Amino acid sequence: MEFLLLTETGSAVLALLVVAGMFALFLREVYPTEVVAIGGVAFMLVTGILPYQSALAVLSNPAPWTIAAMFIIMGALVRTGALDAFTSVAQKQAQVNPRIAIGLLMAFVVLASAVVSNTPVVVVMIPVFVQIARTLNVAASKLLIPLSYAAILGGTLTLIGTSTNLLVDGVARSQGMQPFTIFEVTPLGVALVIYGMIYLRFIAPRLLPERDSMASLLSDRSRMKFFTEAVIPPESNLIGREVTGVQLFKRPGVRLIDVIRGDESLRRNLKGVELKLGDRVVLRTEMTELLGLQRNKELKRVDQVSAVETKTVEVLITPGCRMVGRTLGAMRLRRRYGVYVLAVHRRNQNIGRQLDQLVVRVGDTLLLEGAPADIQKLAADMEMVDVTQPSARAFRRSHAPIAIGALIGIVALAALGVAPILLLSVLAVAVVLLTRCIDADEAFSFIEGRLLALIFSMLAIGAALDKSGAVSLIVETVAPSLSQLPPFLIVWAVYLLTSVLTELVSNNAVAVVVTPIAIGLAQAVGIDPRPLVVAVMVAASASFATPIGYQTNMMVYGPGGYRFLDFMKVGIPLNLTVGFLASLLIPLLWPL
Repeated sequence: MEFLLLTETGSAVLALLVVAGMFALFLREVYPTEVVAIGGVAFMLVTGILPYQSALAVLSNPAPWTIAAMFIIMGALVRTGALDAFTSVAQKQAQVNPRIAIGLLMAFVVLASAVVSNTPVVVVMIPVFVQIARTLNVAASKLLIPLSYAAILGGTLTLIGTSTNLLVDGVARSQGMQPFTIFEVTPLGVALVIYGMIYLRFIAPRLLPERDSMASLLSDRSRMKFFTEAVIPPESNLIGREVTGVQLFKRPGVRLIDVIRGDESLRRNLKGVELKLGDRVVLRTEMTELLGLQRNKELKRVDQVSAVETKTVEVLITPGCRMVGRTLGAMRLRRRYGVYVLAVHRRNQNIGRQLDQLVVRVGDTLLLEGAPADIQKLAADMEMVDVTQPSARAFRRSHAPIAIGALIGIVALAALGVAPILLLSVLAVAVVLLTRCIDADEAFSFIEGRLLALIFSMLAIGAALDKSGAVSLIVETVAPSLSQLPPFLIVWAVYLLTSVLTELVSNNAVAVVVTPIAIGLAQAVGIDPRPLVVAVMVAASASFATPIGYQTNMMVYGPGGYRFLDFMKVGIPLNLTVGFLASLLIPLLWPL
């Protein structure tokens, strides 16, 4: 299936142009990253840049399969309540000494992130940190960025700390390098964690903003709110009037939520809607206004729903949430649950209009209003996380020792070199499934299919860059200038390139593209490629400067009420100093 006959240089240039185009689409977010990656692979297969056999060989790379297995192990830890059990001690301490509780929790986040995916660790911890912030009477924005950064730093401690580490190891193996051992990067990781904790304790508090969360901006929690549903009676003079111009709905303490005509919600676009006989108006009111509406002749209250006490809750859309990829309108939350979405926080903005057409994404924070029982049912059905309080779920706590034992078995046996990590991971998956730590349908829902699609696609892109000669072309261009530099600056150059690209696009995509280039550069300059690969591994994981650089940053974006620049203000100094420290230590631990 080759439609173009290209010279070797032509193939290399075209491959680089395709990757540049993919990175541009990653930045613009016209399509999801995995869709762009699959499209790039398809184009390279059609044009012959990527030979079919090379693409097929990607499926034998152990890294993606190990990542998938670790997702299931992580799911077992969540399902058995193993992660939550560790937070209960800190929560009790939070009532007595919140600052000690923060220290304990940060230590737990770092250690947990070293052996399991840090995304679920952060998801579990967000409500706990929000509660502690309230106890200390400080804004949650002072604690949530440090939470994310601690999880990121913890991921640098071991080979299985992040999917990026495993992926870089997989690419390095395919290039003929010796596999990394599970604790090979630990000495470097410990130094970075110690420095990171000092930064977060003494420097970050001066740079962290004091932001209100979305709920505090859009609601007054100190006063109870009620949903009031009223019908337009025949004698009302509101008939024929535009709903957005009615002064009754603009009074302090009253908020117009919806107009229901027949069985249709007109909430999508209330501008220009004229009220008709029989229309039902849904209002959010305080008690004093509710009593006032009872005496108003323009409206007639619908008794059965007129005084439902409601609450406002912020929920976080996490990987695995059943809302992801669906529009809010298609889910019919009002009809099925009696719950309204008041606003959505996404990427530095609060979206309060045209919500029915909004496609839910991972990292979104939804502001929900409804009866507590209705919201709880919705959150349970859709697997959402309430960021305002720790969740209370029915865990299989009696199975927790088995899940923890399976994880410890992977770490210990891999460290002793008894068997490869993939083999140990598959055995651990069999253990947690056979012992019913987690049911099969729930276990496989923890596997992030979109991430695996991205990883496999980017591995294929990496193979195309190698086979087309694109890696050699880059190496031949850059190697002469690098060969004259001291070891520190060579490592720093590779680290800086990886770090900058990671802040802009997916860290896994960057790791796959840059790792073969780093290996080629090392071979061309005549040095051991291992230190440069370690630089790529750390730089692709230690992403602090933007919320899009790492998924845990995106998880805390909405609950913290952050702006894009908040991450840059706190993260850029940390990025540069961690990179500087890593570039000093890597040549000492892995001599060039």
